[in-house]
Amino acid sequence: MVNWFEKILPSFIKKDSSKKSSIPEGLWKNCPVCTTILYVPELEASLYVCQKCDHHIRMGARKRLELFLDQEGQNELAINQSTIDWLKFKDTKKYKDRLSEAEKVSNEKEALVVMYGTLHALPLVAAAFEFRFMGGSMGSAVGQKFTEGVNYALKNKLPFVCFSTSGGARMQESLVSLYQMAKTSAVIQKMKEEGLPYISVMIDPIYGGVAASLSMLGDINIAEPKALVGFTGPRVIEQTLKVQLPEGFQRSEFLLNHGAIDMILHRKDLKDTIHRLLLNLLDRE
Repeated sequence: MVNWFEKILPSFIKKDSSKKSSIPEGLWKNCPVCTTILYVPELEASLYVCQKCDHHIRMGARKRLELFLDQEGQNELAINQSTIDWLKFKDTKKYKDRLSEAEKVSNEKEALVVMYGTLHALPLVAAAFEFRFMGGSMGSAVGQKFTEGVNYALKNKLPFVCFSTSGGARMQESLVSLYQMAKTSAVIQKMKEEGLPYISVMIDPIYGGVAASLSMLGDINIAEPKALVGFTGPRVIEQTLKVQLPEGFQRSEFLLNHGAIDMILHRKDLKDTIHRLLLNLLDRE
């Protein structure tokens, strides 16, 4: 049976679960675009970018932060936040059962990981969404973890960097999940009032309430190449408005050409460029 998140995903980013990979798990992985067989240690060394077609392969939130921050001094924040099943929600499964499944798949307790660390010796707070946890959807626990991370940055006068990949607000929490859009937006505004930089990095894919709130509110909004960014999928837009959308619609290159984001960065350039941007924003260069 198709779950709720698969139903709302644009057709061109859905995976055919009936096609099993012939690549053994562990040391080898195949590129989802060009299907090249990739040696995992080499893939990790290339920051999970395919050496043949340059496709930016999805990676877990914790791995992303480990590779982004300096190795020494990483400290996870907001670790005590747990999800509450406010509505005792049930679709084809109970919400609590979906949470348990997501935890097993992702090895995370929620869809956001927040870390204190340094970037080329510059102290900062960084957060990353975990797409394997219910499509990176934002519920009350995610909103609270994000808020605690920003409050830590405010208290210690630190910049904040967020890597977003999400299907949007978590439907199982109804209006409670939608509240997180306002909650996260409000705490980001406090960063601006204190003159502390907030940089948003958009990762493929990012949709719904997360795309419409915290991911678009950076002092600088960055996206990885060919990332899908939008409020709702292009097929829904075409069917609702009865229009033919232009080629590349909602890809990061399209958004850059239309002024919706500030820059596109290859994954290998993220660390150095964000470090330089933060120094400029902090006026420390």
